[in-house]
Amino acid sequence: MNDVSKASLPKAIFLMGPTASGKTALAIELRKVLPVELISVDSALIYRGMDIGTAKPNADELKAAPHRLLDIRDPSQAYSAADFRRDALAQMAEITAAGRIPLLVGGTMLYFKALLERVIAAAFSRSGSQIPDRAASSGAWMGGVASATSGDRSGCRRANSSK
Repeated sequence: MNDVSKASLPKAIFLMGPTASGKTALAIELRKVLPVELISVDSALIYRGMDIGTAKPNADELKAAPHRLLDIRDPSQAYSAADFRRDALAQMAEITAAGRIPLLVGGTMLYFKALLERVIAAAFSRSGSQIPDRAASSGAWMGGVASATSGDRSGCRRANSSK
């Protein structure tokens, strides 16, 4: 653990940034000097098979720095910010109990926000498909979609400001 005293270690480290910005490479380097375990904070990497366009860590990177909360759902399964918060807190507790530091790495800011600000994302989880249903019934939602697909930008603005 080099010259870092255990008393000075943080409870968790957040490493945030956009896709393909070097977060994984930095996390691997941090793992060499700190007793960290990685938790993925990426809404696409939760899902199995989402390897293209996500900058998912390759086999060598995963060997050097295993990630938790990676490939834990099938694409057909729902996963909310509330689910992430619950799972991440459980993983963080397990890592901390082992005397290590959780290193949360990713770019899904809603997930970071759910952890930092205790966002009550469960409301979205409970309402399920009612949110799109309510939006569709208002007419603005479908009007905006129709305008967007037809290339009518002014129609999108009108649909968006109708309520």
